Amino acid sequence: MSHDDSAPPIAPAHTFFSNRWLSSATLVVAGALQTLTFSPFHLWWLGPISILLVLLVTIPLKASKLFAAGWLTGLGLFGSGASWVYVSISEFGNTSIPVSVLLTVAFVAGLALFPALAFWFWSKLAKGSAVRRLILFPAIWILGDWLRGWLLTGFPWLYLGTAHTDGPLAGLAPVVGVHGITFLVAASGAAIFATAWLFTRKRHAIAGIVAVATLVPWLAAPALNRVNWTDITTEPTSVAAMQGNIPQLIKWDPEFLKDQIVAYLGMTEPYWDTDLILWPETAIPIPQDQAGKIIDHIKENLGDESTLITGIPWYGFSERAGGFTYHNSIMAIGHGEGIYHKQKLVPFGEYVPLEGVLRGLIGFFDLPMSSFTRGPENQSPLTANNAKVMPFICYEVAYPDFLARNAVNSDLLLTISNDGWFGDSVGPLQHLQIARMRALETGRYMIRGTNNGVTAIIDHKGQITTRIPQFERAVLTGEVFKASGSTPYMKTASWPVLTLALILIVFVRERVIPKS
Repeated sequence: MSHDDSAPPIAPAHTFFSNRWLSSATLVVAGALQTLTFSPFHLWWLGPISILLVLLVTIPLKASKLFAAGWLTGLGLFGSGASWVYVSISEFGNTSIPVSVLLTVAFVAGLALFPALAFWFWSKLAKGSAVRRLILFPAIWILGDWLRGWLLTGFPWLYLGTAHTDGPLAGLAPVVGVHGITFLVAASGAAIFATAWLFTRKRHAIAGIVAVATLVPWLAAPALNRVNWTDITTEPTSVAAMQGNIPQLIKWDPEFLKDQIVAYLGMTEPYWDTDLILWPETAIPIPQDQAGKIIDHIKENLGDESTLITGIPWYGFSERAGGFTYHNSIMAIGHGEGIYHKQKLVPFGEYVPLEGVLRGLIGFFDLPMSSFTRGPENQSPLTANNAKVMPFICYEVAYPDFLARNAVNSDLLLTISNDGWFGDSVGPLQHLQIARMRALETGRYMIRGTNNGVTAIIDHKGQITTRIPQFERAVLTGEVFKASGSTPYMKTASWPVLTLALILIVFVRERVIPKS
């Protein structure tokens, strides 16, 4: 056995996890525990415990085994936390159950490759040193998360830091963002391991220092949560958000298009004078060039100081696309202006990779409105009742740095979605929690409008001020307040924590920290 592939010295726990099947099961369970940190479970304290379990198994492993260990951890995480994609494939994708199961398994197994690659890189960097593995682990974890949120349009979901919308580290979100919190959670799990290890080696003083250093951010963050990083106006903006609860199976059926418009107009009837009226994603299910009469009717009924913002497909000539194309868009009508084209498209839901090959193979590759074109960068906010409103459509709210960058010149944040694709799974509840983290990171109110839930108003601290039940046709009413200024995170995005991770990788080398 080569030196690089040798197992590092480790605490007695190695004996307990030496059984291959037990260690494999532990990794899957550790990954699944992370799903319980998110909504609707909110067991944020399981985050460090999950990391600790991963380290108990992986620290003693041979370097050649770490790729598989990362894959098993990812299998537990995504198998439990992202398998809701099955609902959209099976129930709404006109796909048989066996094929839906196969596609879901492929989706989960593919996502699990990201932690697998991160752990493989970890093995190459740390080699045979348990100390190097411990120090490098938070950096490796965070870089794996970042890569997953960037490569091939990204899947920026299930970041451990998101759980702290309701946890003690929430106060750090406007400073270091979700990746910074994730780094601290991973570092805390590693520090618990290190503290116990040092105690078993009778190095009590160092163990105490590590324990105290680990507790400091957990104790300081609640105080930071009382800091207002942005200035919040005292003048309210009234909001009415319509939740149409349109069944997904008839959403794009031409026979039901008129009924949907009539439903939203009827719901809006008592609220035409509200400052900001919100309809969800593609609430108007026909392109704007065919919806002139509907838009004119809305303009005629709106109050003089009222703005209606709605999701609507857009069709027209695009120089960027080099021809006529469709965009998934959102537009302001009335006492406001602007149209926004979605930039972060969902693979297969809004565009089909390798379209020439995959179109027509199965129903899932032919979903309605799956031929959108990505919108341009650096789009301006919408204006609504003298407020600058930065909109985000569905999946876009999951990208922390993207949202922080685009929120800089805004007073309010707004996101619309149609989570009907995911039924009564945990997916829509996770989506809501992600939106809450974005409001917390940017110190801005966020209005969230959806077809069937969860429609809510989120304040600048990431807390829900009002919401309406899922799967009901209802109207949410409430108030939001404009914000000015930027949080530290908006100015730096995730670069500080990514830089810290790279510094650790550069300096934690064998010549600095020898194997023993």
